[in-house]
Amino acid sequence: MQQLHEAIIWLNSWLWGPPMLVLLCGTHLFLTFRLKIIQRYLWVAIKLSFSRDKSSKGDISQFGALMTALAATIGTGNIVGVSTAIALGGPGAVLWCWLTGVFGIATKYSEAVLAVRYRVQTSDGTMLGGPMYALERGLGQKWLAVIFCICTSIAAFGIGNTVQANSLAAIMKETFAVPPLVSGSVMAVLVGLVMLGGVRWIALTCEALVPFMALFYIIG
Repeated sequence: MQQLHEAIIWLNSWLWGPPMLVLLCGTHLFLTFRLKIIQRYLWVAIKLSFSRDKSSKGDISQFGALMTALAATIGTGNIVGVSTAIALGGPGAVLWCWLTGVFGIATKYSEAVLAVRYRVQTSDGTMLGGPMYALERGLGQKWLAVIFCICTSIAAFGIGNTVQANSLAAIMKETFAVPPLVSGSVMAVLVGLVMLGGVRWIALTCEALVPFMALFYIIG
């Protein structure tokens, strides 16, 4: 286990640092000016996201897509991430979080447009999309799409859910003396029930829970 920990620390130090920060922020800035400051249409995007146009193509509504996206942004991961940034970099870290968030709108917009542009429809009518389809159908680089899928699958067991589950289990143990095994088992069952229902059930669950989660997040 110690060797695995050291390997992760080495890989993290190699992947995450000034070069990655420059690449990410540089992409945000490039797309912002390339798209002629797409952020000015933010309120239009919010209005469209809260609409429920049933005539549009897709497995879920615009509102469901917004809530699903927010579900992965708001919550323990965000709280722990911001608090860690403040602990390591001081209160000024919040300013950089805001700035990168504002300029990152252009990157997120580009990602969404590419996902819709290169999505495919299966024989049963289900829509499939994402960066892997943009890499395969847009750039013609299927091998890169395969690598992306593999890396995403690996990340799903770490940054995808481990941080959130660990944070919640730690809070439950310290506040209510609930053993982490119990918290983890309950979370695994609940998440499994939602995931097995498919993308529509995931969207419906997010539509019901995320608005309250966002409200509690703002109040907190």
